[in-house]
Amino acid sequence: MSPILMTIIVGVAAFAAAWFLAQASIQARLRKAKGTVEDILEQARKEAERRKNQLAVQAKEEWYRYRDTQENQLKQRQRKIEEAEARFEEREKKFGRREEGLRQRESVVTQKENEVGAQRESLRAKDEELTRLVKQQNIELSKITQLSIEDARQLLFDNLRQEFNKDAANIYKTIVDEAKVNATREAKRILTMTIESIASEHASETSVSVVPLPSEEVKGRIIGREGRNIKAFEQATGVKVIVDDTPEAVVLSAFDPVRREVARLALEKLINNGKIHPQRVDEVVAQAEQEVEKSIWRAGNEAVANMGVGKIHPDMIRTLGRLYFRTSYGQNVLSHSQEVAHICGMMAAELKLDVRLAKRAGLLHDIGKAISQNQEGTHTQLGMELARKYNEDPVVINAIGSHHEDIAADNLISLLVSAADAISGSRPGARRDTLDGYVKRIDKLEKVADGFEAVAKAYAISAGREIRVMVQPERISDAQADLLASDIAKKIQQELEYPGQIKVTVIRESKATAYA
Repeated sequence: MSPILMTIIVGVAAFAAAWFLAQASIQARLRKAKGTVEDILEQARKEAERRKNQLAVQAKEEWYRYRDTQENQLKQRQRKIEEAEARFEEREKKFGRREEGLRQRESVVTQKENEVGAQRESLRAKDEELTRLVKQQNIELSKITQLSIEDARQLLFDNLRQEFNKDAANIYKTIVDEAKVNATREAKRILTMTIESIASEHASETSVSVVPLPSEEVKGRIIGREGRNIKAFEQATGVKVIVDDTPEAVVLSAFDPVRREVARLALEKLINNGKIHPQRVDEVVAQAEQEVEKSIWRAGNEAVANMGVGKIHPDMIRTLGRLYFRTSYGQNVLSHSQEVAHICGMMAAELKLDVRLAKRAGLLHDIGKAISQNQEGTHTQLGMELARKYNEDPVVINAIGSHHEDIAADNLISLLVSAADAISGSRPGARRDTLDGYVKRIDKLEKVADGFEAVAKAYAISAGREIRVMVQPERISDAQADLLASDIAKKIQQELEYPGQIKVTVIRESKATAYA
């Protein structure tokens, strides 16, 4: 054989042997894998069976446990039902006993009603008999006294009324005397000490300011060509400028004191500078407004700091400072407010009240006067609105509204503010009054007292601080004189406006004269 053929035969034989060997290896692996799979399946079947048995046991245990729980709950419910039935039976027994008791009481009440009805009928019969006897007696008395029944009844009523008035007057006098013994001494001590420690400046209340001039020729420059300067000044300040025959002076007229002060400062600056023309007027007025605003701010801050009333809203301080340029009956309102605050603080200290709150209420009681020229409403209403706007204490708000009795005072500090306001306005030298206003007030005061019965004549003395009332002694007793004084004082409070306090003195004098 050739070598090539021999090589081919050997190669084929080797390939065939390798293939048979590979097939044998594959068959062996397959048999081994098959055995492994069967083992795994057998183990899985055994594990599933074991798990099945375990779950069945757990399910049975869970069912037994649930059954026991339900049986226990049923037993508890049954026990509660039995207890409720027992309580219900006990209540039925109690209701039965109560019902029996109510029947017995109803029987007793019915018996009592019958007895009351019989007594009512008896009383009605007696009342009719009594009425008949009274009518018969009245007729007999009327025949004896020669008076009709109506006249006799009226006479009895009059006698009873007079007797009652006398008793009431005596009781009133006793009560007032006892109160005066306990209160007068302490009140006088507190008020006297307070008034003596207070002093304030006296300022003239007016709606005009007088500006002095260095010479008469300045009037012409103030007026200007065709009145241009004076018109520009009045328009810029809102103040009326009066140039008349008054030598070396002009008058500024306005109800707003702040505007009037701005105009006064501006006019003085223009006069001192010598240059007066419309453009210069606006510039100087703006400067004067800034200076007045600084004065207002400084005055408000000084008042708050001097009184020691704590923090106050800046707008309230600025409004308070405007009172520096406001006067009332010749009394500077800012000085008056500080005086009232000081008096309130002293009286509050004596009475063991909140001193700082009392001073705060006194200082702010007239703050509405700072804006009353530009807004509608009384100064008490405007002051209350302003205090509410800036969240002031309710005591302060009530004191502002009640110090002229526009609303009722609901605390002691409000009463102190009213008293301090009266003290500050009525103390000697605090205020001045015009002659015409003084005469009218005196006349009204005397007319109020003369309007009462049994008054012979009334005389106002001590500049209207006291009124003395002469009465007819035969028409009024001493005890009734006290009631008359109180009635006159109440009517004065209701009908008149006056600063301070008015003393009412009723004088009853009886004289007997005989000749031999």
